[in-house]
Amino acid sequence: MGTIIFGKPPLRDRNEEEVRGYRDALKIIHESTARLPVSLKTVTDLHRLCRSGTGDAGKLKEKEGDIIEKYPDGRVRIRFRTVSPKQTKPFMKELISLYDRCMEEKAIHPLICLASFNLDFLCIHPFRDGNGRVSRLLLLLQCYQLGYEVGRYISLERLIEENKERYYETLEQSSAGWHEGKHDPWPYINYLLFVIKSAYKEFESRLGQIKSPRGTKTQMIEAALDRFRESFSLSQLEDACPGVSRDMIRKTLRNLQEKGIVECLGRGPGAAWRKKGNSFKRG
Repeated sequence: MGTIIFGKPPLRDRNEEEVRGYRDALKIIHESTARLPVSLKTVTDLHRLCRSGTGDAGKLKEKEGDIIEKYPDGRVRIRFRTVSPKQTKPFMKELISLYDRCMEEKAIHPLICLASFNLDFLCIHPFRDGNGRVSRLLLLLQCYQLGYEVGRYISLERLIEENKERYYETLEQSSAGWHEGKHDPWPYINYLLFVIKSAYKEFESRLGQIKSPRGTKTQMIEAALDRFRESFSLSQLEDACPGVSRDMIRKTLRNLQEKGIVECLGRGPGAAWRKKGNSFKRG
């Protein structure tokens, strides 16, 4: 039995129950990231939700599911032979174990490990249908767990859909030779990193279009000062005030210094500052 994930199959209406299930899966990821381990149970639970109402929801595939391409003239070409049903569960367990080890050892950047996991998941193709949706849910979950939370504001799935041709192209390139361990994962890894980077660029662009009320940045700086218990540097204050320019921070510090609220303990950009008194008083 073939599963089409390449090419352009005819569109069909999505079952309302599946849409609701996918929304529920997203809700769980958004609200319960810390409590959701990357495990086989989590994978099958996400599939059960996003395939709600279908007979195979939450079940690993029981029949062969090669990735094929159908041409307009009726010809069919196998693009990739997925892992057999008998081997699917052991392969998934090994994939999750290797991912955990990669995260623990930190030998490579976690985003590269995350993208490699996503590629291997799609090559294993653990379900009869819905593998793409589950792979994107896992991508979102793993990004959150690594501290990349841009997916809360910018849809990674939309960006993948907008670059669908490149998705199919890089997936085919990186899956070639996968069974023999001779594949080149970098086309697909670079593609996913491009998607994540694009999400951050779009988020930054949207923030730039929003005008802050007068005084908002000053309040942000003052709130950051409230949290310092010891002396602090200009760089530390910058880190505590993302989106606020160094010039704005310098200006605010000078104003507060003139009011006797803070004092500088040295000279130059690396000089330490401190508040006068135990708490920061605005005014």
